[in-house]
This record gives sequence, C-alpha cells and structure tokens, in this order.
Amino acid sequence: RAAVVRYGNGRRIRMSVLATSLLLLGSAVAAGADLPAPLTDTPGDPIAGAAVFVDRDAGHCITCHRVSGLDAAFQGNVGPELTGIASRRSAAYLRDRIMDPTRLNPEATMPGYFRSRNLRQVPPSARGTTLLTAQQIEDVVAYLMTLEEAP
Repeated sequence: RAAVVRYGNGRRIRMSVLATSLLLLGSAVAAGADLPAPLTDTPGDPIAGAAVFVDRDAGHCITCHRVSGLDAAFQGNVGPELTGIASRRSAAYLRDRIMDPTRLNPEATMPGYFRSRNLRQVPPSARGTTLLTAQQIEDVVAYLMTLEEAP
C-alpha cells in the first residue's frame, strides 16, 4: 500500500504506508513529542535503580543489556548496550522505553514494565498490575542517567 505525503510547498510524494509511519514517528520522537513526565514526585535513586537493573526478581535488565564496568556475572547481548546511554538519550525517552517499549516498536521483545493492559498469557492474579512500580521506573531512569560516555 502507498500513501501520498504533501509537503508545505505543495509537492507530493508517494511513499509506502510503513515508510510514512516511520517518518512521522521519527519526527515525533526527535521533537520529544508525547514523552512521559516523571511518574512520581520523589526523584529517582540511582543506587536503587542499579539494584532493580540487576535484580532477578525486579527489572533484571541485565539479562538482555550490557553496561561496561558493571560488576555482574552475566550480561546479555539481546538488547542494545547501555554504556553511555545518558549521553545519547534523555530521561523522558528512557522512561518511555522502560514503561512500554511497544509504543515505539510494536514488535519489541522487551517487557513493558509499566504496562497493565493488552497483555497476553498473564495469570489472573497479575492482571491489572505492572512489573515495576512507578518509583522503581524512576530509580532505573536515574541509574541510566548516570551512564555517560567518558570524555
């Protein structure tokens, strides 16, 4: 399928629907549109966030992500390396990705740590709950914002 995109100067161009969607999504993300504000009034604690990052019973982000210099027996390579992520992304962007990565990428395999709707294969006791609390999300964001590139 194709869509017609009209530019401000009246010029029109045919693009696939997928390309059009990616163009619009990229523009919205670049402009910081619709990124979530902090979820709590309490600032995130980077030390608590580092604990959530590696805790098997919490975020366990380390299963898929790697951070250079982090003292952990095993670090994953499925997701992107997060070393220096604070130099490349904003706190709002990281919060958005942690809350619900499928918002930007419907095919994302990363869990939506703050999603409670439209989930599949969730036991009845866990329905309507999130994997992490709002404070845990803020703590992980605070930890990730300490991961800056070395000068």
